Amino acid sequence: MENDAARLYCPNELCQTPNPLTHKFCQQCRTPLPKRYLWVVGDGESVGNSGEILADRYLVISQSVLLDTKPAFAHETAGLENLQSIRPYLRLIPYRLHVPQVYGLLQLANNQQAREIILLEKPPLFTNNSTNQVQLYNDLITAWSHATSMKQLNWLWQIAQLWQPLASEGVASSLLDPNLLRVEGSLVRLLELKVDSTTPELSELGEFWQQLCLEAKSAIAELINQICRSLISGEINSSEHLIEVLDKGLADVGKTQTPTINIITKTETGPSRQRNEDACYPDAGTLLSKPPHSTALAIVCDGIGGHEGGNVASHLAIETIQQQVQHLTKLPPDHIVAANLLTDLEQAAAVANDKISQRNDSENRQGRQRMGTTLVMALPIAHEMYITHVGDSRAYWITRHGCYQVTLDDDVASREVRLGYAIYREAVQQSSSGSLVQALGMSPSISLHPTAQRFILDEDSIFLLCSDGLSDFDRVDEYWETEILPILTGETDVVKVANRLVEIANTKNGHDNVTIALVHCQVKYSEPKSNLTAVIPEPSPIKASDYAPTIIQNTASSSPNQKTQVIPETKPATPLKVPLQLGILLLLITGVGFLGYWAMRSQLPLTPNIGTPPTQPEGTDPSVVTVPGQVSLSNLD
Repeated sequence: MENDAARLYCPNELCQTPNPLTHKFCQQCRTPLPKRYLWVVGDGESVGNSGEILADRYLVISQSVLLDTKPAFAHETAGLENLQSIRPYLRLIPYRLHVPQVYGLLQLANNQQAREIILLEKPPLFTNNSTNQVQLYNDLITAWSHATSMKQLNWLWQIAQLWQPLASEGVASSLLDPNLLRVEGSLVRLLELKVDSTTPELSELGEFWQQLCLEAKSAIAELINQICRSLISGEINSSEHLIEVLDKGLADVGKTQTPTINIITKTETGPSRQRNEDACYPDAGTLLSKPPHSTALAIVCDGIGGHEGGNVASHLAIETIQQQVQHLTKLPPDHIVAANLLTDLEQAAAVANDKISQRNDSENRQGRQRMGTTLVMALPIAHEMYITHVGDSRAYWITRHGCYQVTLDDDVASREVRLGYAIYREAVQQSSSGSLVQALGMSPSISLHPTAQRFILDEDSIFLLCSDGLSDFDRVDEYWETEILPILTGETDVVKVANRLVEIANTKNGHDNVTIALVHCQVKYSEPKSNLTAVIPEPSPIKASDYAPTIIQNTASSSPNQKTQVIPETKPATPLKVPLQLGILLLLITGVGFLGYWAMRSQLPLTPNIGTPPTQPEGTDPSVVTVPGQVSLSNLD
């Protein structure tokens, strides 16, 4: 329960008015009031009574849930000893779509003994509209029988994707605990991490999944049974092979669903800038639908270099990448190998990078005179969405359950967290936290490390791509529910929402250019009429892409203004493919550095995040939304 006397303080630094907990906007300045519910990591020992205020800010909702009543206030700083205990959370920040992140550490005194409580933000919780209670989303086993074949395979696929990164951090047993595995619509989300007492084997995952077989949809029941048997016997002995098997099943089931894609783009200079450094594809104001169009691609770039050519870089990147990716969208879905396509998308970013870098070199640009650009692009193909990014332009995924930031900024703050050095909300308080560690065009592509990832589309959703003119100051988190979510309920359309988001960027931020692309994905699904073949294919050998991009020569115009600072790249990441002779030379030059990089990179893979706690979805299809009987926290306590 919530304390009626408790107040939620406005996050606006110039206001900070106390408000009733039921208010969504500050009664004084109309700033959105974030309700940050936090999960208490621990052994179940009570932190206080419901309604009690801890540390003059945290309201006790239940034994395991607190509400931060002063979300704009600074947090306690964590020492090095504290960081050791939370390092798996920090290093897994690329997976924050599934793994909650540390919000802060709470020091409590209990019976003359000090206790340190780890608080996790954005746990799998929602607010029940009818009871106004905060509740947990269903665990995987409870939700399983209510899901479609596509969603059941999608959940298993996400667990398979998480196996190796969690194993690298010694927390893979979290994926074997049914109470920790929660489902939030399409997403598998962990309540907290569980440290491995012994190293778990994939055979244990097969044994755990066996309890799901009886309630599996008929079309995939035998396939899941065979997957479990193959995991237990060792026929499937790597997470990569497991992912490949599940990918085949998803592709087969995906043939029974029909996606419709609508894309709208918009860009404006903004009230504080003299020229627009941003660029987008399709051209601003274009509404593109697939079908009838055969191609659906959205790109947002935010130029760096100001009067030295930031807009030249952003337009050059758009032109190059669009041409590089264009032929990929014409391939039949059954000819696409996901791993190869991810590599090709990274390579497309590298081609654009080298175009800009060579332009810088030809014009003798040095240091801050060099022009560059960020990149974020969305490419829907069949039942998947491919997201590629470099820099701090972001992609958000909006569903009926929440708003999730799926890209991780290439900036100093994110780098510090991913290396295990700082909690994110502390790292962003540092003066250089927003400085980029990489962008397109600042150096040759051998030092560029794009992030390409993919998501399964099994329900209606929206992807928002945007420059920091909109995303700064948490504007997307503040306004997604009131402005973007109504697209999914049919109350508005993408054109109106695009105009509204630009208006919010200009009036609530206004410090920069703003560019957005909205990608509305609608899925018409029907269960397969025949059962999938229960055959486990041999693992595919790693091979070069069948559709490697062709470098295309092009040119661009020039123009102006200075903004985001790019600092030298020191974060290790995967180098792109180069000719053998050059690779040998580079290996000789950078041998020790690359060995260090690979050691760390194996523990820090790609992926990406999450918005404010959503309200309970209403009027949704029970075959798609899989949280029919949410568990009340009061029942857990």
